[in-house]
Amino acid sequence: MTFENGEQATLYVRGREVKLPVVEDSFKNLYVDISKLYGSTKICTYDPGYTSTACCTSTITYIDGGKGVLLYRGYPIEQLAEKADFVDSTHLLLYGELPDAKQKKVLDDELKHHGMVHEKLIDFYRGFKSDAHPMAMMVGVVGAISAFYEPNGGGKWRDRDNARLSCVRLIAKMPTLAAMAYKTSIGQPIVYPRNDFTMSENFLYMMFSQKNQVWKNDPVLSRAMDIIMILHMDHEQNASTSTVRNAGSSQANPFACVSAGIACLWGPAHGGANEAVLNMLAEIGSVDRIPEYIKRVKDPKDSFRLMGFGHRVYKAYDPRARIMRGITHQVLQHLKLHDPILDLSMELEKIALTDEYFVKRNLYPNIDFYSGICLRAMGVPVAMFTVLFAVARTVGWTAQWFEMATEPVPRISRPRQVYAGASNRDYVPVERRQIINAKL
Repeated sequence: MTFENGEQATLYVRGREVKLPVVEDSFKNLYVDISKLYGSTKICTYDPGYTSTACCTSTITYIDGGKGVLLYRGYPIEQLAEKADFVDSTHLLLYGELPDAKQKKVLDDELKHHGMVHEKLIDFYRGFKSDAHPMAMMVGVVGAISAFYEPNGGGKWRDRDNARLSCVRLIAKMPTLAAMAYKTSIGQPIVYPRNDFTMSENFLYMMFSQKNQVWKNDPVLSRAMDIIMILHMDHEQNASTSTVRNAGSSQANPFACVSAGIACLWGPAHGGANEAVLNMLAEIGSVDRIPEYIKRVKDPKDSFRLMGFGHRVYKAYDPRARIMRGITHQVLQHLKLHDPILDLSMELEKIALTDEYFVKRNLYPNIDFYSGICLRAMGVPVAMFTVLFAVARTVGWTAQWFEMATEPVPRISRPRQVYAGASNRDYVPVERRQIINAKL
């Protein structure tokens, strides 16, 4: 909720004076309300990337990048990662409060009940090429779910009960769909979820079990997966979350909206960051080559960048990275792996945490650095990194969509633009046209 504090900002443009209300958020951060600026003055603001623009009012997630703070509904991410589990955190984000024992069981039972998918949906996977990227499958299959689940009672997707049920279905089915995408990509039989497993146990079971072998749950790895899921559930109005909200503003069904979010997440500048970390480590190759690459990073004329260091939002240490660092080291110690890439990553971490160049610029290892290493150690292939990100982020996407869908007065997103094209021109018949510096 925003609060008008009685203050006003004054905008001066070409001799005109425009008064704009100032509002505060729950932490007294200030925002200039320009929602009526164009309607009253025909003046627009220009903000590429929306770096200084709040597109909505939300009660779900709060970030203070300068202080390294991330809150889910007011709860520090550190407390949730240490003490909560997947169901706790899902209930919190979706409904606004941590559940009591009865509420937790109800949601857990719902998630298990809806974990299965329609058998005809599996036919979609059989239609993909054997080497298709799992994210390509997810974009198509998730959007198609709406063909199998219509709103109850002939109602609308935005009716509160239908909206809530759709969110639960998406959260429950996403691990199943993701594991099916992985199994399809490697040519193995699809594995169905089990109701005696937690969400994270189920995901690992569906990913790594085989019909001719007995699969045993590793509590260290399943707890690590639970924490990875919690850390990635929501992160305020990032690119994919705002994509979900933009799609939802047209009153599109939630499955199509989340599919749009998955497509956005697929981009290497967003969800593919931990994959980029592994590619960078592969390029460096060995511990003895680290000094060479550190020298390149410090050279302003060199285009090489260390992936997984620093963060656009956090100017202090990313609180998720601190948690992820502990989980990563715990997993590595538990598995006792001897992997040159993992050894390389740990050496690179030591340098980044002590080298004055990195410390002075706040270029700390971020969550993408540690999650990439941890997932590799757990046996998750690189192509599945972003898919797993989507599984976790679906909780946040659906919470954000649910919040927006149940607003009393919905508004469709319609950003403006600064038009830089040609001004008025008259049509020229084809035989009289001359192409000058045409860019074809």
